[in-house]
Amino acid sequence: MRGNGSEGAAQGVSDVAAAESEAAGEVEQVGPFRIYLGAAPGVGKTYAMLSEGHRRRGRGTDVVVGFVETYGRPHTEELVNGLEVIPRKVVDYRGKRLEEMDLDAVLRRRPEVALVDELAHTNVPGSGRHEKRWQDVLDILGAGIGVITTVNIQHLESIADEVEQMTGAKVRERVPDWVVRKADQTELVDSSPEQLRRRMLHGNIYPKEKAAQALTHFFRTPNLVALRELALRFVADESDETLLEYLQQHPTQVPWETTERMMIAVTAEPGTDVLLRRAARLAFRAKAELDVVHVIVGDTSSSRDDRSIDGLRTLAADLGAHWREIDDDDPARALVSFAREHQVTQIVIGSTQSSWWPIVGGGPVLRRVIHAAGAFGIDVLVIAHRELAPDAAPGSAAAKQS
Repeated sequence: MRGNGSEGAAQGVSDVAAAESEAAGEVEQVGPFRIYLGAAPGVGKTYAMLSEGHRRRGRGTDVVVGFVETYGRPHTEELVNGLEVIPRKVVDYRGKRLEEMDLDAVLRRRPEVALVDELAHTNVPGSGRHEKRWQDVLDILGAGIGVITTVNIQHLESIADEVEQMTGAKVRERVPDWVVRKADQTELVDSSPEQLRRRMLHGNIYPKEKAAQALTHFFRTPNLVALRELALRFVADESDETLLEYLQQHPTQVPWETTERMMIAVTAEPGTDVLLRRAARLAFRAKAELDVVHVIVGDTSSSRDDRSIDGLRTLAADLGAHWREIDDDDPARALVSFAREHQVTQIVIGSTQSSWWPIVGGGPVLRRVIHAAGAFGIDVLVIAHRELAPDAAPGSAAAKQS
C-alpha cells in the first residue's frame, strides 16, 4: 500500500539529511591555523583572509579581527565592516604614536578564530610580550584560538637571502620556516606579474606617487616572475608532503604519479659514487626528490666498506639527496618496500650492484627488484657500471688537469 504524500516527503527529507550528515563526516574541517601565502604585496592575501572571516561568521563562528592592515585600499577597508575588531594598542615610540595588535585583549576576548594580518611583522619595542607577530600568533594558538593569517614568500627564513640577491631589496622581517609549516592549511593567493603591475600602476597597491619607483625596483617583471615561482614551489612541496602522508596511511597498489620521486640503491661497490652522481643529474632534470637507500645485510661490512659508505653518505648530502639506511637480509624486498611506502616512481640501480648482495631465496637481487617493482607500476632504471679510464683515475695527472 502506497503511503501518503506527507510521509513520502518526510522520508525524502530524512534521506537527504542522512546523506548530508554522512557527507559532512567525510569532509575534514580546516584546522586552527591557516595561512594565505602570496608572492608579493598586493596579490590579495588580506582580502582573502577577511573574506574567509565573513564566511565563517556567516556559518556561526565567533570571529574577530586581531589586526588587519588595509593600506588605504578601499575594497579591503569595506571588508572590515561587519566584523568585530579588537581595539589596537597605542604605543609611543621615538616621538611617534604607533599602533600594534593587543595580544592580551585578544586572549581575554577568547574568540573561536582571530584574523591576524602580516605574520612576519616586527612589533614596536615595548608594545607587548614578543618581538615578532608570529610569536604572538603562537600564543593565540596555544590558548586554543584558531588563527587565519597572511605572509609573503620573501619573508620565509630559508628564502629571504635568495630574494635579496634577486631583487636587491633587503628582507628585514623574517619568519622561521617551521612556523609556516606548522599551518594546518597554506593557501596560495596567486596573481600574474602583469596583473600586479597594472594594479600598482592604477594605485591599487601603493599610492600613485610611490608606484613609479616600485615598478622600476621591487615590482619589475623578472622579480615578480621569480617570486611567483618560489611561492608556487613552496605550496607544491607542502601539497606533496601532505599527499605522501595520506598515501602512507592509505597504501595503494600503484604509485600516484603527481610528481616524479626517485630513489637509488647504493652499496660499497667501487664506482657507486659515479652512479649516485648520475642519478642526481637525472633527478634534477626531472625536478624530482632523490632518496639514497643503503640496505645493510647482516654484519659483514669491513672497515673499507664503512669508509666507502661514509663517503657516499657525504656525497648524498652534497647533492641534496636524502640518505636512508635499512637493516634487512633481503635487499630486493627492502628496496621495493621502501619504494612503495614513499610513492617512488623510479628506482635507479647499477647493473653490477646485485652481485654485491648475497643471493637470497628468489634469485639475483636485480632481477627480483625489476619483477617486484613492475608488479606495482614502479619503473626500474638499470645504469651501466662505468670505470674511470686509467689516465683519468683520481689522483692521476689527467684527472688533476680536468
